[in-house]
Amino acid sequence: MKSLSFRQLFTLLGPFLGLAFVIGIFSIQPEVREVFLTGGNFKIIFTQTVIVAIGALGMTLIIVSGGIDLSVGSVVALTSVVGAKLLSLPEPWGTTGVIAATVCAGALVGAINGSLIAGFRMMPFIVTLGMMGVARGAAKWLGNSQTVNYDEQAAVNSIMAMDEPYKFLPLPTGVWIAIALAVVVAVLLRQTVFGRYIFAIGSNEATARLCGIRVRMHKIIIYALAGLLFGIAGLMQLSRLTQGDPTVAIGLELDIIAAVVIGGASLSGGTGSILGSMIGALIMAVLRNGSNQMGWPTYMQEIIIGIVIVLAVALDKFRQSKSA
Repeated sequence: MKSLSFRQLFTLLGPFLGLAFVIGIFSIQPEVREVFLTGGNFKIIFTQTVIVAIGALGMTLIIVSGGIDLSVGSVVALTSVVGAKLLSLPEPWGTTGVIAATVCAGALVGAINGSLIAGFRMMPFIVTLGMMGVARGAAKWLGNSQTVNYDEQAAVNSIMAMDEPYKFLPLPTGVWIAIALAVVVAVLLRQTVFGRYIFAIGSNEATARLCGIRVRMHKIIIYALAGLLFGIAGLMQLSRLTQGDPTVAIGLELDIIAAVVIGGASLSGGTGSILGSMIGALIMAVLRNGSNQMGWPTYMQEIIIGIVIVLAVALDKFRQSKSA
């Protein structure tokens, strides 16, 4: 009983301790600390966290259900290009229409993934790996392999715009949207029957099926809902860049998966939390921001992120061994 309590405490506090450790590392040097520990810099960190955080919400649902999605980065690129194309038309769509179309494009890709995985009982790794190429190719096709520009005064650009960059407040609208979505998904995952079904499917799919859970239908819904969240992340990417770029978000899926695993989710399914995933996303943003403040070259940042991903998987294995 004592071992179980320690494991639960470790899973709960681990992400917070990791965040404190990372912030502490980048606060050691006085010249870096003066810039790093400022309200303006933390506003930048929160803004940079938005895309990974919203993607992590969808990935948490998938990983808890025992699946995986490697197409996130490509879906974010595709949906951002869809939004940019609609805004660049001779008669541009209105803001509501662009938001709806961008989000629905992500949900459609997610539904296709879920249908292939559930309907044909294919491995999520293979299906989403294929979708990674399909979505990226579709983004390049829509954008004619170049960035898609539109009116700089478009309302969607204000979502990620930072007013008073040297002060922590006010935060961009996108940050508040990410927080609101996190609350909604947390309630969905922990306080609804559908959420309990997600945990049941991830813990033991065969047992869940024997208990009367319609596993195939729920898998399609899970991937479609995650795709909807990826579409919202694509909308944030569009607002941040103020253009649609089919080459963005390459490798984003690794940051998102690492954030979810650092947050306490198990790649074997059945375990995970929204709060943990959000802290994990914040850790990834702090790592990138701190590396920039330290003046480390891009290749060094990539090495660090790669090491973090490996450590995140090792941490997952450690938690599984303790559980066993």
